[in-house]
Amino acid sequence: MSIDWDDLKTVLAIVRGGSLSAAARAMGTTQPTIGRRLDALERRLDAKLFERDAGGMRPTPLAHSLLDGLERMDAGAQAIQRQVAARDTGLSGEILVTSLDWLGDEVIAPMLARFASRHPGVLIELINDTRVFNLARREADLAFRFGAFTQENLIDRPVGDVAYALYAATDYLQRHGTPDPADGFDGHQLVLLDRAAGDVPHESGLRGLAHRARAVLHGNGLRTHLAVARDGIAMAMLPCLLGDREADLRRLHWAETTSVRAVRVGYHVDMRDTPRLRALIDFIVREFKAQAERLNPGG
Repeated sequence: MSIDWDDLKTVLAIVRGGSLSAAARAMGTTQPTIGRRLDALERRLDAKLFERDAGGMRPTPLAHSLLDGLERMDAGAQAIQRQVAARDTGLSGEILVTSLDWLGDEVIAPMLARFASRHPGVLIELINDTRVFNLARREADLAFRFGAFTQENLIDRPVGDVAYALYAATDYLQRHGTPDPADGFDGHQLVLLDRAAGDVPHESGLRGLAHRARAVLHGNGLRTHLAVARDGIAMAMLPCLLGDREADLRRLHWAETTSVRAVRVGYHVDMRDTPRLRALIDFIVREFKAQAERLNPGG
């Protein structure tokens, strides 16, 4: 009896996801399709692989006994896929990129589009998502984010910096005046990150300086902060590349309210010699440098 690798991948995806729906998402198909594949495999094996209960799909002892082999087969298949993807094809082929929220939308996306416009043989797909993509399984080729990477066998390098500063709308400053560090920004209002974010570098200095200011809102999205500042309700720490674009926002200058965060790229070690990835990363580094020079022409 022969067993198709797709059927075995289905079993592994169900174990990893814990449900048919999670397995379907991971494999890019539908829950009914996953269910039919599993039913057909169990009929061929004449054995149950999963017990269905309120908690999802629970592997049977038979399924548990297969896991080590399935994991090894999956790792081998992924290694082959990376080797094929990394073959020297010059500046052509697909590049799957992931990033986060505004960083991907406002910073990385235009850079990727400029690169692709110069290299017609390259097709770039960008996915902005908060989840951590598995680069070993080629869920993405490149990942751009703040902070270090923790997955094994990854190359992790800085590509540029994002500068932050405190911004306020013109009409806000007309109503409240310019904040004074000497009195802890007394009488002023701020929008800050949600408290679950903890001690975030670009807000830590501000919190100490503006200890008498009132936080009128805690929000976990940068666009929330931008909207509140743009509406003249409160001051906000914003990336300079976004804040400086807003005609009605003024950048306020104090050493304690400026911060720089490094943007890093991660990619699997097997992909390190891929020409299109190397060329794209070098291009991104140059783009960040040019961007910094535009924001600080005399710096």
